[in-house]
Amino acid sequence: VATQWLHVDRDQVADCLGMDPDLVRLTLAGVGGAFGAREDLSLHVHLCMLAMHTGRPVKMVYSRQESFHGHVHRHPARMWYRHHAETDGTLVRVEARLLLDGGAYASSSGAVIANATCFAAGPYRVPSADIDGVVVRTNNPPCGAMRGFGAVQTCMAHEAQMDRLAAALDMDPIQLRLKNALAPGDRLLTGQVLTGTLPVAEVIRTCAEHPSAAVRSDEPMTRPGGAGRTADADHVVRGEALAVGFKNLMFSEGFDDSSAARCELRDGVATITSACAEVGQGFVTLVGQITREVLGVDEVVLAPVQTMGIGSAGSTSASRQTWMSGGAVQKACEEVRAAVVARVAVTHDVPVDDLVLVEGRVESLSGSVSVDLAEVTAEPLSADVVHRHAPTSPLDEDGQGDAHVSFAVSAHRAIVDVDPDLGLVRVVELTTSQDVGRVLNPVQAVGQLEGGAAQGVGLAVMEEVLVDNGRIRNASFTDYLVPTALDMPPLEIAALIEQPEPGAPFGAKGIGEPPCISSTAAVVGALRNATGLELARVPVRPADIALADASAGADR
Repeated sequence: VATQWLHVDRDQVADCLGMDPDLVRLTLAGVGGAFGAREDLSLHVHLCMLAMHTGRPVKMVYSRQESFHGHVHRHPARMWYRHHAETDGTLVRVEARLLLDGGAYASSSGAVIANATCFAAGPYRVPSADIDGVVVRTNNPPCGAMRGFGAVQTCMAHEAQMDRLAAALDMDPIQLRLKNALAPGDRLLTGQVLTGTLPVAEVIRTCAEHPSAAVRSDEPMTRPGGAGRTADADHVVRGEALAVGFKNLMFSEGFDDSSAARCELRDGVATITSACAEVGQGFVTLVGQITREVLGVDEVVLAPVQTMGIGSAGSTSASRQTWMSGGAVQKACEEVRAAVVARVAVTHDVPVDDLVLVEGRVESLSGSVSVDLAEVTAEPLSADVVHRHAPTSPLDEDGQGDAHVSFAVSAHRAIVDVDPDLGLVRVVELTTSQDVGRVLNPVQAVGQLEGGAAQGVGLAVMEEVLVDNGRIRNASFTDYLVPTALDMPPLEIAALIEQPEPGAPFGAKGIGEPPCISSTAAVVGALRNATGLELARVPVRPADIALADASAGADR
C-alpha cells in the first residue's frame, strides 16, 4: 500500500477488522508524492474487507475525482493580526486570531492548529504575544496533514505584516527582519529557549544579498501569461519581496517518537531493515550513504519495507526521517562495526582502538592487520536498535512548554512581473537560502528546494480547491491548476547554511518542509510590491489584481 506510516496503518486496519495486528501485514508500494495525504487511511480497510469477503486478491485504484474527494487537503485559514513595535523597529507584541477549516473529519487538525499557533509570529523575537487558534469541523471535504503543517498559512500572514510594519516605520523590510531575527538562546512564544542551531539572520542576509540574474526581455514567452495571453509589455510592472519562515522538525508536544532499524553484516554485505516509508524524499539513497560511511562496505541491501519482523519507523512526515530513521540506521551500523572490531581484536590480538573499517577491509592503524571484511563476517553479525530524539513536553493551558526538538528556517526572494490591466502574473525568479544542519546529499537537497518552491508558486497564484455546499467543483487537473515547467522560474540557491545540529545524525536537519513555507509568502509579497494592492488571500487570482481598487485595499 502507498502510505507514510506502515505500522499505524496496520494497527488501524486491524482495529477496524477486529483482528490482532500480528495477523495484518502491510508492504510498502513505491509511490511518491505523499506530502501528508497518506497519513490518513483511504482505501486500506475497504480492500481488506473485499478480500476477506471474496477470498481473492483485490486491487482498488482511486480515480482523480475520488482522490480529490477522499484524500485530505491543506486547511483553509482566516487570520487576523496586529503587530506592535518601537519606532526603531523592535517588535514588542504580536496578537493573532487563527481560524482553520478542518472539514468533516478530525484527522490531524488538532496538531495542525497547535503548529500554526506556535509559529504564528515567525522566526522573530517577540517578548509578548496573544495567539488564539481554533480549528472547526464543517461540512467541507476533510483537511489534514500537508507539507508545512500549519506554518504555511501563518507565514503568509506574519510576513505580510512585517512588510506592512516596515512601510509604516519607513524602514527597509530586510533590516526590520534582521533586527528581530531569532538566535540561539532566545525564547520562543511558547517559552522554550532555543538551544540548537537556528541561523535566521544568516539565512535572511545570504538570500537578500545574492545577486539577481533576472533580466527584462522582449520575448513574448517571457511576458505574464505567455505568448498567447496578449500582455502588453509597456504595462508590465515588476515587484520584489523576501519572506522568511520556520518550523519544527520531528513530532512534538510529548509524543514518544521513535524509529527501529536492523543492520546485518554477512559475507561483507550489509542488509538494512527499516519500515521507513520511501515516498520520494530519498531515504533509500540515504541508507546506502550512511551504511557505507559507518561500515566501509561497498554493497548495501535494503530489505523489503513491511510491518513484519521490524518495529515502527514512525511517519515519513514532519521532516523527521533523516534524523529519526537515518539515526536508527547509523546506530545499528555503529553497533555492528563495534562487534566486527571486537571480533578481529580477539582473533588477531590487537587493541580495539587500533582497528578501522576501510573499503571492505578491517585494518589496524599500525599496519600489522589487514583482513577482508567478508572473511570476518562469514558468521554474520547483526544489531537491532530503536532510536529516539530528546524528549519534549505538551504545551500547558497557556501554550507554554518545551514542545519541540529542533527547528529549521528558510528564506525566499521572489521577483515577479504583472500586467495590472489583465491580472496576469509571471514569477520571474526565486532565490532561496536554507538552514540545513549539514548537507548529506547535495542533489537530493536541491531537489527538495526546487519541489518546495514549485508548491509555493502553485499555492501563491494557481492552486485552489473550489467548494460549493461541501462539494468540490474542480476535482480534476483540468480545472485544478498546478505549475508546469513553463510556470516555474529559475531557482537560485544563495546558500545552504551548514551549522551541524547537536543530536542529529551527522548534524543533518530535515529539509523537506521549509522550502514550501516561505516561497508562497515571498511570491505574494512581490505581487503586493508590484501592484500596491493588499492581496490578503491566496491564491492570488487575475481578478484580484485586474478588478481591484488599489486605493481601497482589503481587510487586514
